[in-house]
Amino acid sequence: MASSQPERDADQIEADLGAARDRLAARVEALVDRVHPKRVKQREVDGAKRLARDEVENLKALLFTARGDLRKDRLAAVGGAVAGAVTLLLVLRAVVRRHRGR
Repeated sequence: MASSQPERDADQIEADLGAARDRLAARVEALVDRVHPKRVKQREVDGAKRLARDEVENLKALLFTARGDLRKDRLAAVGGAVAGAVTLLLVLRAVVRRHRGR
């Protein structure tokens, strides 16, 4: 029974083995790079920086016009919301302290 594959000499086999070895080494290196703790940490840090940068840009877009002018109406709304939240926290704190004092 004849083989459907052509005969290969030792040099061709060694070249195929070398190519397979190189592919395997590259895959192992990529896997190590992917799961190495320092690489994972760096990817997470980069992602957090990117998220923070995007959020700062979103906030700037909310508070400034395209020309760079401050949107006073929105700034007043944000200031009012912050003041309301602080007031609510202070009132809750006073209520809790008064309740504990009984």
